[in-house]
Amino acid sequence: MSYLTDLLKIFIASMVVNNIILMQFLGLCSYIGLTDNMSASIGMGYAVTFVTVLAAAVTWIIDHWILIPFNLQPFLEIVSFILVIGSLVSLVEIYLKKMSPNLYKAMGIYLPLIATNCLILGVTFVISMHKLDFIQALVEAIGTALGYFMAMLILAGIRERLRDSELPEFFQGKAIAYIVSGIAALAFMGFQGMIK
Repeated sequence: MSYLTDLLKIFIASMVVNNIILMQFLGLCSYIGLTDNMSASIGMGYAVTFVTVLAAAVTWIIDHWILIPFNLQPFLEIVSFILVIGSLVSLVEIYLKKMSPNLYKAMGIYLPLIATNCLILGVTFVISMHKLDFIQALVEAIGTALGYFMAMLILAGIRERLRDSELPEFFQGKAIAYIVSGIAALAFMGFQGMIK
């Protein structure tokens, strides 16, 4: 029972308490860039979730089966993690180009930028630093990815509502996105201390 409680704590902490966007400010380029379009936000959320969970699984295996046993972690960890993430993003890009060309076009430059999204690399480092086992690593990755997805949907929904509102010209576009994100981050600060 204690292990399940630990998994639940990891999930809630990674999704809400330490939200990767609103509390750690990682992955902001796609967060701000794609939230003006709800369908693109949903597509990016799915793509980032897929890549994050798969990258966490593959990098955990590489870390624990190759890098740690051969004492290569200090030298090759960053390179191997980036290589895995880049390969997974290429697979997602090929899949979307073939299966959903409209979503592929809507995501534009932000799709290949998942490879350089610090969010995914950050998750792999958190898993490595905290020495999580494989199941905990997957729960951490799922929680973080769903936290990203949740933040994307919150901002996309607010920006769609604001599109129909009369805003002063200097608040329109990305300016209001940053203001709303700051207010959302303040709201999420209320969860701090909930889970240690």
